[in-house]
Amino acid sequence: MPRHRFSAPVDTPIRWHTLSQLTPYLFEFKGRVGLAMACLIAAKLASIGLPFVLKHIVDTLDTENLTAVALSVPLALVAAYGALRFLNTILSEVRDTLFGRVTERAMRRLGLKVFTHLHSLDVDYHLSRQTGGLSRDIERGTSGIGFLLRFLVFNILPTCLEIIIVVGVLLKQYGMSFALIILGAVVSYVIFSIKATNWRTRFVHALNQADSTSNTRAIDSLLNFETVKYFNNADFEAQRYDTSLASWELARRQNRLSLFALNGGQALIIAIAATAMMINATLGVMSGTMTLGDFVLINAFTMQLFMPLNFLGFVYREIRGAMANIHNLFEVLERAPKVQDSPQAKKLSATQGRIRFEGVSFHYQPERPILRDVSFTVEPGQKVAVVGASGAGKSTLVKLLFRLYNPTQGEVFIDDQKITACTQNSVREVLGIVPQDTVLFNDSLLENIRYGDPQADDDKVRAVVKLAALDTFIASLPDGIQTQVGERGLKLSGGEKQRVAIARALLKNPQILVFDEATSSLDSQSEQAILQALKQAARAHTSLVIAHRLSTITDADCILVLDGGVLVEQGTHTALLQRNGHYARLWHVQQNT
Repeated sequence: MPRHRFSAPVDTPIRWHTLSQLTPYLFEFKGRVGLAMACLIAAKLASIGLPFVLKHIVDTLDTENLTAVALSVPLALVAAYGALRFLNTILSEVRDTLFGRVTERAMRRLGLKVFTHLHSLDVDYHLSRQTGGLSRDIERGTSGIGFLLRFLVFNILPTCLEIIIVVGVLLKQYGMSFALIILGAVVSYVIFSIKATNWRTRFVHALNQADSTSNTRAIDSLLNFETVKYFNNADFEAQRYDTSLASWELARRQNRLSLFALNGGQALIIAIAATAMMINATLGVMSGTMTLGDFVLINAFTMQLFMPLNFLGFVYREIRGAMANIHNLFEVLERAPKVQDSPQAKKLSATQGRIRFEGVSFHYQPERPILRDVSFTVEPGQKVAVVGASGAGKSTLVKLLFRLYNPTQGEVFIDDQKITACTQNSVREVLGIVPQDTVLFNDSLLENIRYGDPQADDDKVRAVVKLAALDTFIASLPDGIQTQVGERGLKLSGGEKQRVAIARALLKNPQILVFDEATSSLDSQSEQAILQALKQAARAHTSLVIAHRLSTITDADCILVLDGGVLVEQGTHTALLQRNGHYARLWHVQQNT
């Protein structure tokens, strides 16, 4: 199975086409975007007007005798300068405030889209993914999307526009030399920034991969806390985590040094260009072709231009990093689930709960078949058990019934409807399961049980609690049903977790109940109590029971015996014992242990 990759390959180009996927998020608030753009243009015009006002202030003051009337002119210009400065700042703040909601909503929408898509992906993907690395990639990817939406729209294009306007003004008013210096500096800066940023992308990639690897190692170890304790391997886990952190430390140092080289080169280009502009302006003032106001204007334009130019370099670096971060995010979104509803899929209409497997074969890899031409029928209201040795294909039947996979050959029917022709949601609505490995959410007992039917009231929850023999246990807890179960339900024993799973399935009240080793973690006394409760609860349901302990299914209407993926026997408990075949051998082995 393909492993989940943490970041983009080093030589991955910027995938600009992915930006088209962000357009719908921008147009959700057309009015806000339009108003923010208007503020942006007004702020830029105010910014470009500042050096001109400053020039006239200096030229007005550069006289030997200033009368009281003449003094009012520079004072008015100073007031205008202050107003433009304030207007530039406040319009930028208004723009950021207006567009902030657009960015936050886009991050919310995309985060939800990724979350929903992850739940739609097939079981193979989730079996091979690494949770820690994936969660960190999603976090970095959604943050990168917010950055791109904000800075592409309001920084790169406006900065380019400002550069063009300033170069045009310098060319018209002060000649070719000033315009060529600025233009040459901009071109050199952009080329250097692109090449240097592309060079250091490998270090960003290495840092992200080391960060994801160390995060995955920590989360995986903490999720298996009890196993670490049982095998006394805390020091071993710490050593492995420290090895990951050492790789992260090296990658971070290389990333920092490469950033130093990039920033140093950019600073050198800006310093040379600014010096050349000032020398040129100084020579102009000395020759009398320029005033002191012109000198101040040139200096102001130079500083004002190189500030966003320097920021443009930062933005490009961040875009490269953001694109590397969102590479996997879009890769996940582009990954198509192996099990999908057809365009003509209909909602399953189940009124009886009949299950029929017809010539079903299945394999994960062609060279390793799991099920071979399996056919059987579970009539409405029947309890049918499936038994066999480990690896015989028992649990695979459940996965096919829930449409976690589609059969390689054959069809599965519920109430004579092909489930592959029905929507997955409608199929799962009529099914309830008590899994062998019960994993609970880090929430209260009440909410874990109510997960079977989030709309159920407390009375319904109390009823299934009693039915699953959980009432005595809950009464013994200080916080009762509000007790927190811990991450993955680690605060509960295996039997207690299984009872919660039973209560949850009963609360859903589906037409078909599936029990996958539902009492494997219970002691004999609790098992008998719950079996009796399940027998009573399942009277109005069709039940499919995956069983290892044969003593729990002797009352089944029919027992299916799988061996190597082949249905070798079926019948009642008594009939199969009389046949003295596979089932009888399994029975005698268990009775003698």
